[in-house]
Amino acid sequence: MSQAEESIEYVSDEDTVAGVVHGDVFVSTEELMVRARRAATGLRSLGVEAGGSVALLLRNSHEFFEAAFATSALGAATVPINWHGSAEEVAYVVNDSQAAVVVAHADLLEHVRHALPPSVTILGVATPPSIVESFEIAAAAAALPSDVTVWSTWLEGFDEIRDAYIGDPLSMIYTSGTTGHPKGVRRLPGTNDGSLAIDYLTEVTKLFGAWPGMRTIIAGPMYHSAPYAYALVAARAYGALLVLEDRFDPEEILALIERHRITSMYMVPTMFVRLLRLPPEVRSRYDLSSLRHVSHTAAPCPPDVKRAMIEWWGPIVDEFYGSTEVGFVTGCTSEEWLAHPGTVGRPLPSSDVRIINDVGPVPVGESGEVFVRARANSDFTYFGKSEARAEIERDGLITCGDIGFLDADGFLYLCDRARDMIISGGVNIYPIEIEACLLKLTGVADCAVFGIPDDEYGESIAAAIKLDEGVTLSADDIRAHVREHLAGFKVPKVVTFHEALPREDSGKMFKRKLRQPYWENTGRSI
Repeated sequence: MSQAEESIEYVSDEDTVAGVVHGDVFVSTEELMVRARRAATGLRSLGVEAGGSVALLLRNSHEFFEAAFATSALGAATVPINWHGSAEEVAYVVNDSQAAVVVAHADLLEHVRHALPPSVTILGVATPPSIVESFEIAAAAAALPSDVTVWSTWLEGFDEIRDAYIGDPLSMIYTSGTTGHPKGVRRLPGTNDGSLAIDYLTEVTKLFGAWPGMRTIIAGPMYHSAPYAYALVAARAYGALLVLEDRFDPEEILALIERHRITSMYMVPTMFVRLLRLPPEVRSRYDLSSLRHVSHTAAPCPPDVKRAMIEWWGPIVDEFYGSTEVGFVTGCTSEEWLAHPGTVGRPLPSSDVRIINDVGPVPVGESGEVFVRARANSDFTYFGKSEARAEIERDGLITCGDIGFLDADGFLYLCDRARDMIISGGVNIYPIEIEACLLKLTGVADCAVFGIPDDEYGESIAAAIKLDEGVTLSADDIRAHVREHLAGFKVPKVVTFHEALPREDSGKMFKRKLRQPYWENTGRSI
């Protein structure tokens, strides 16, 4: 490992040193792979094998790459865990995924260790200085307890694995759903149409702005499927330079683009919003001329935000639509979006998109539920929950729960959601999980959780509460209870109290009546 600024010299925009920068430390891709192959031997000695899994409770760091590639070499799946989760949530994923090993940063491990199953082997990573500074972590929390095996020392005790190939990293990303419990998305090898794979890869690579020698910033946490795939494939297949950000800071991003002559980035609309809020004099302070391509997905992008980014950075902003389950199914360039404002793109050559209502397929221009299939991708199941997989399939296609329509040119537009889901800052949040938590609080008789408009995050969380007669609770009481049991990003921003909530006789909640006042003057419904 070496100091980043001393080790990287840019002779030209075409000159790239392959490796990963985190804070002040640069590690070459070659060294990362050596360490990954050592770790693979070590994981095998701990019982990790093909079909198994290793959980990563890690922020963006060099060790994330080492552990993911080591696991992949054994034919096992990495399970990146959302480190915002409570101890209960983290333990659920570790148990449900049947992970044999957990690799964790020290400060994250401190809060969840007591909840992890005793059968799991824990390998610890001292929290790096840049993360300590970014998240204002106490020095004691950043250091590993003496009884935890240290990842970096442990892997040095093994020879490099020789009978395995490190290919594209396998993963099992957990995504929540209407059942309230997260579900692991597990790929089923050999279930794709191999004849379409090259065309699909070419199209995705183009829209992702990936090419040999690319230089990129990983600005989103790699427990999300898109940053995970983008970062690990770029590191392995494209000889890329990757600069890891601990947390998104808009001016710092501009400074990094200039300093490292960044060529490509993956972003989400919330990042665009924060960048556009920078004063004009700050925006003009940095040289962004190296930037050739930006792709975004994960949440609807307000048209005025998208247009403003194209005006600022040029027609280099491309868009995807898809999901963790199926991958990417549509895409559009800046030029296509400007000609079809608001679209999320046309189906990729190997993808099918159909709009279906309760009767069947609907005509062009009419709205219905969006069902998709990416024939070049391997199919999936929800690990241990095949019945949940069946619930979202229709005629061989899968729905993400979005409502949309196709125009006469085949471009897809999203206009609502059929499923009870909130997307805040690109993160899927399922109200049923929060509602179940709230109903455990003594004094809460009934509740409804739903999304309301948020200029920065797209949506934020609102909770409507009915209390038992004679009970007094405050909004802070409600938030404190959720924060105790669930991740902080699931805590309602707005809490209102009602004498009665709008339920029909069957018991179904009319959430639309609760949502409508917040959305009626926004010009959008998601």
